[in-house]
Amino acid sequence: MTSILTNNGAMVALQTLSSVNNDLTESQNQISTGKKVGSASDNAAVWAISKTMESDVAGFEAISESLAVGEATVSVASAGAEQIVEKLTEIKELIVSAQSENVDHAKIQDDITKKSEQVAAIIGAAQFNGANLLATDVDGAGATSVGVLASLDRVGPTGTPTATEISIATVDFEANIDLASNLTAITDSATAATALGEVEAFLTTAIDGAAQLGADTARLSDQGEFVSKLTDAMKMGISEMTDTNMEEASARLKALQTQQQLAVQSLSIANGAPQSLMSLFR
Repeated sequence: MTSILTNNGAMVALQTLSSVNNDLTESQNQISTGKKVGSASDNAAVWAISKTMESDVAGFEAISESLAVGEATVSVASAGAEQIVEKLTEIKELIVSAQSENVDHAKIQDDITKKSEQVAAIIGAAQFNGANLLATDVDGAGATSVGVLASLDRVGPTGTPTATEISIATVDFEANIDLASNLTAITDSATAATALGEVEAFLTTAIDGAAQLGADTARLSDQGEFVSKLTDAMKMGISEMTDTNMEEASARLKALQTQQQLAVQSLSIANGAPQSLMSLFR
């Protein structure tokens, strides 16, 4: 039945055009913003997950900075420890040369004293941002280690993240390699023999400490690399969930524009249908 009061065809065409226009607006917004899920109204579940992950990404970026500072702190101490090993090796060479009777023990001792003072200076200077892993008191407040924030561990989608630290202990060269107080002064071959045993013990301590700091530096470097890769992976995951696939969106936009033109044409045809009834009354 055809009615001049109710145009069913025009109503259907209008609903279709309205639906296409809504889809077209959504597609244009996705292309202009680059986000297919830009707000909770777009997809509440995906939006909530992405925001949680974005907060974790921000946390891991802060962790990367913490690891960088921690690695620098340990690297400075490691460089100082390696330099101390070199100085102790030089002192050992001087002590070995002092085993002979026909050498100037006073001059050798003077050289040893200078190098001992250099060792003490290296220990005091090997600090980064106020933390010295060669000293007895790492931070001037009684600490014996440096804690470096290394990770945020979350169990479950709604679980509270737990911070994980890497603790780097001091090697305490300040107390363990106190040459001024514990290295016998050389005056003859007998005292040189005593000093040789002492410096050998100091050298072993220095080598062990330098190796420990080197291992700690490598651990922090590896953790920093892992956190960087983890952050990149999380960013990619967020992108997959929320970013617009521009190729797909472009193809959909073209299709919707075509549908819009057809819907407008359909509405025009439906609106013109009642006029055809006039021919029945001629």
